[in-house]
Amino acid sequence: MKQIIIAIDGFSSTGKSTVAKQLAKHLGYIYVDSGAMYRAVTWFAMQNHFIKSDCFHIQDLISSLYQITISFKFNEALGFAEVYLNGKNIERQIRTLEVSSFVSQVAEISEVREMLVKQQQKMGESRGIVMDGRDIGTVVFPDAELKLFMTASAETRAVRRYEELISRSEDVSFSDVLKNVQERDYIDSHREDSPLIKAEDAIEIDNSCLSLEEQFNKILQLVENKLKECN
Repeated sequence: MKQIIIAIDGFSSTGKSTVAKQLAKHLGYIYVDSGAMYRAVTWFAMQNHFIKSDCFHIQDLISSLYQITISFKFNEALGFAEVYLNGKNIERQIRTLEVSSFVSQVAEISEVREMLVKQQQKMGESRGIVMDGRDIGTVVFPDAELKLFMTASAETRAVRRYEELISRSEDVSFSDVLKNVQERDYIDSHREDSPLIKAEDAIEIDNSCLSLEEQFNKILQLVENKLKECN
């Protein structure tokens, strides 16, 4: 059976990664969390003091991009691939609110996007891949057989993100999480290089009122329909 590329774009905390992991596992496809790659670069910038709350040394980061190697290694116990930066597992470190507060600024940098898009396109050369992010269906894989665009209200997404952070014992307030979601929405949608937009041929999924099971079943039906068309 011919394999396809499934591109999932959308706003932060819309469950893109969750459903992408489910689909990849169900189909036996490779899953790539492109957002984690931008988070990895952001964490690298923070560790090297290139970015702080009051300053951002963009040129220093750009000059250091050659030092960055990002990879994914499947964790059987967890059931998904974790992110490694230069051979170090940083899956937990990149999921903090602090990293979230800077990642959209890092993702605006054209040199960062160019480097990561090349890596992402290389990963999809053999098809059979599910990738989620902000510009997968518009820039990374404009020829993807199935494109989805995930959305939900900012408040709904903030609740999900807040509960996720609290479950990991993060010391955060809901107001800070909501502010972060709204700020990321604005930056992601208004950046000059590859802004977050819905591809013309993408199918929009508003999951504000959908359970994880309902969401998965709805999207799986779309995948199965597309596979029938392609085979």
